[in-house]
Amino acid sequence: MNDQSDTPMTPEAEIAALRADPQPTLRAVSPGMETHLYTPRPVLDHGFVRVVDYMGDDAAIVQAARVSYGAGTKKARDDSGLIRYLMRHWHSTPFEMCEIKLHVKLPVFVARQWIRHRTANVNEYSARYSVLDREFYIPAPEQLAAQSTINNQGRGATLQGEEAEQVLRLLKQDSMRAYDHYEEMLNQDGQQGLARELARMNLPANIYTQWYWKVDLHNLFHFLRLRADAHAQYEIRVYADAICEMVKDWVPAAYGAFEDYRMGAVQLSATGVDCLKRRLAGETVTQENSGMSKGEWREFEAVWG
Repeated sequence: MNDQSDTPMTPEAEIAALRADPQPTLRAVSPGMETHLYTPRPVLDHGFVRVVDYMGDDAAIVQAARVSYGAGTKKARDDSGLIRYLMRHWHSTPFEMCEIKLHVKLPVFVARQWIRHRTANVNEYSARYSVLDREFYIPAPEQLAAQSTINNQGRGATLQGEEAEQVLRLLKQDSMRAYDHYEEMLNQDGQQGLARELARMNLPANIYTQWYWKVDLHNLFHFLRLRADAHAQYEIRVYADAICEMVKDWVPAAYGAFEDYRMGAVQLSATGVDCLKRRLAGETVTQENSGMSKGEWREFEAVWG
């Protein structure tokens, strides 16, 4: 008779068991983040993001900063004001006192883009030891776009009609065919079967993988500044947007400063500052006499034009 207790628990079952037996704690907790803890937030067609653990809150940032700046700081600024000062002047160390660990399920091609942010600790589901699920990212029709004619990294107009239908057919057919062959190569019914670490090479980049991703708040803000930006690729941006909603509840004062000084701010070069001063003085400034490249001038005009 098999002992079912020897069967490995799924992450969902393990989390449910832990939540069923809560323990008292003396550590600081964030009520906002507690509402997100362990709860998967759906992203794309099969993906999700969920908070597995976190450390610190707005108070931890302030506490770390006052160790650096001395007790007198408290008299000069309240907590929110100090956090905004730190963000405004790029004092990053106090934000590193907060950490978050996420469990993310995402397409492999998104993971390869995500992993370029090398300032986190990552442990990915291993297809050397386990068989991947038959789950693929298939874009919604409104996300099928042609290559941009002005941006080598971007999308242009949305594909329409038969062309869009053909692309979706190819994506689905190729994904299923590759997985069928993957299963066939692994099959040990009457044969040895190919090793999992070799059979996985045939799988497409839209298959889903999973990982645990742990990062401090300073580096998380850097990730979100790039990936939650309107110009970021849609498939990674929706993950960043989901994380933003969690961080907003976790460290509201820090997130508010991040929105103000990073997401909603504009950075100017010394040349840009000079051009802006010249315009305010009534001078006509053009790209030709600005000292800027065409690309920098377009960005300047987009904000100040």
